[in-house]
Amino acid sequence: MTISEGSPLIVCFGEMLIDFVPDVAGLSLAESSGFLKAPGGAPANVAVAITKLGGKSAFVGKFGDDEFGRMLVDILKVNGVDHSGVLFDEHARTALAFVTLKQNGEREFMFYRNPSADMLLKESELNLGLITSGRIFHYGSISLISEPCRSAHLAAMKAARQAGLLLSYDPNVRLPLWPSADAAREGIKSIWKEADFIKVSDDEVSFLTGGDSEKEDVVLSLWHDGLKLMVVTDGEKGCRYFTKNFKGRVAGFSVKTVDTTGAGDAFVGSLLVQLSKDFDHLVQNEEKLRGALQFANACGAICTTQKGAIPALPDANTALKLIESHKSS
Repeated sequence: MTISEGSPLIVCFGEMLIDFVPDVAGLSLAESSGFLKAPGGAPANVAVAITKLGGKSAFVGKFGDDEFGRMLVDILKVNGVDHSGVLFDEHARTALAFVTLKQNGEREFMFYRNPSADMLLKESELNLGLITSGRIFHYGSISLISEPCRSAHLAAMKAARQAGLLLSYDPNVRLPLWPSADAAREGIKSIWKEADFIKVSDDEVSFLTGGDSEKEDVVLSLWHDGLKLMVVTDGEKGCRYFTKNFKGRVAGFSVKTVDTTGAGDAFVGSLLVQLSKDFDHLVQNEEKLRGALQFANACGAICTTQKGAIPALPDANTALKLIESHKSS
């Protein structure tokens, strides 16, 4: 699908890194004999997911002035992501993550970033002209962990809000990066009430609340008055949605899962493309929202069928084919 010039811009803020994924699933990092190099980092995955679906996105973040950093920015360029908010740091490296794949495709992470360039983005380096020209400003929580990036993140959010952008938050909990579980909960919740749209996984609901993510009252304890849409992803079971006026569940798609890396980002990117076009209508029209969520579920499912995040992100036709195949079966 080609990128429409008229598509509203979605600005994604945060980290992009190299994931080293073992070439054989089910082995520990120590047991793995080889690794595939894959671009990763949730906000960047979302930015590419958007352009692959015909939307318009920009990425704001910092890279090491090294081969990996330049490789990652080239991937943004090749995928049509606006990179005018990108910076290079000649004194820090691009972040790396080693990912353990369990037999079922689920992951564990070991990170190399002490500090990596993405953590060193300063408020004074932000391209505020780019950020404020968007329709949606999307971010995670990893950029909140340490200074100066935390202050840059908060300043970017504030500028986006003042310019009338919708704020989209996917906390993307990565406990090994935080000083402690309590610090993670506190940091993630520190900006919770700023968001218009929040996507959170069932595991993240359990982590943030200490309760059973299947229970509606537990999920709704994360609701806040300024929120317009909250979506809980339930893996292959699909997702649950909550607005001020209605709530429900949309079934997922059963596929042969190889690697779940990037599935949530494919889901978010798909949903943001649709929300950017008519946010208010989608969150007030349950039938249309359910259709958007079914499409997002399909995108997330397809992303799990091959290794790595960005290479596995689908285009619209692939997602539509999956939906049609399930209708006819």
